[in-house]
Parts: sequence; C-alpha cells; structure tokens
Amino acid sequence: MTTRSERLLRLIALFCFGSVGVALVSQHAFDMAPCAWCVMQRLIYLVIGVVALIGGFGGGRALTRLAGALAALLSLSGVAAAWYQYSVAANMLSCDQTFADRFMTGIGLESAVPWLFGIFATCMDAKVPVLGIEYALWSLALFVILFFMALPVVFRRSRPQ
Repeated sequence: MTTRSERLLRLIALFCFGSVGVALVSQHAFDMAPCAWCVMQRLIYLVIGVVALIGGFGGGRALTRLAGALAALLSLSGVAAAWYQYSVAANMLSCDQTFADRFMTGIGLESAVPWLFGIFATCMDAKVPVLGIEYALWSLALFVILFFMALPVVFRRSRPQ
C-alpha cells in the first residue's frame, strides 16, 4: 500500500525532473544559455528527484522520512542558490570563479555532460524574464514549494496498524 508520504515524494520527483526538462527545452529550443548558478540548480533538482524517488518507492517509514528530510534540506540549498543568482550573481559582469562555477567545473559535470551542465553564459546574460518574472525567481519559487511538500513527509505521525 502506497502511503501519502510516498505519493508526495513521487510528486516532488516529478516536479524536479519536469523543471530540468523545462530548463533543457529553454536552453536547446529557445537558446536560453545557462550560467553556472543555473546548472548548479539543475544538479540540485536532479539530486532531490533521485532522493525523492528512492523514498517514494518503499523501503519503510525510516527511509521515507530520511528522503523527505534530505529533500527539504536540498530544497533549502536550492533556495539559497536561486536567491544568490537573482540578487548577487545576476548583477555581476562574470560569475567566473564563483562557488557555482568552481563546483560545477571541479566535479567535472560541466565537461562530461555539457548538454545538461554546460556553462554557456554569464549570470548577467542569463538574466531572462519568463512571463515577466526572472527565471531565477521561478526556480526559487519551485524550491520553496518543494521544501513545503517535503515537510509533511518528515513530520507525519505514523498511524497504528
């Protein structure tokens, strides 16, 4: 029997993978080149998605709660990354050598999977509005939603069987 927490985790995974899909369509179909902070947020979405899938497909209450807690913490890291991109990095001429740039190039994902993690723009150049709202703010909003979706998974009380 699937629990409500497991369904929430599956929905979190769907939102995460969907957001990366939207980012890839934006990049490859509409030429919206990503910056270092953009691709770092993609990585955070993918990690949250994988964690949520693991917890969302059984393994017991402890694993489900752990997955919820990790998803919540990772969502907060995504909030921080999106906020930094919007408030600081987007106003810099170059985000070269910022934490996101050093991290993404340092772990090798930028060169290993360039179609997904390639850094092709500065943060100032990647400052693009979608429906009148900057892309970074859309991402920030989704990370906040994911955080609040993960909280009930962590704090839901078990019902006696």
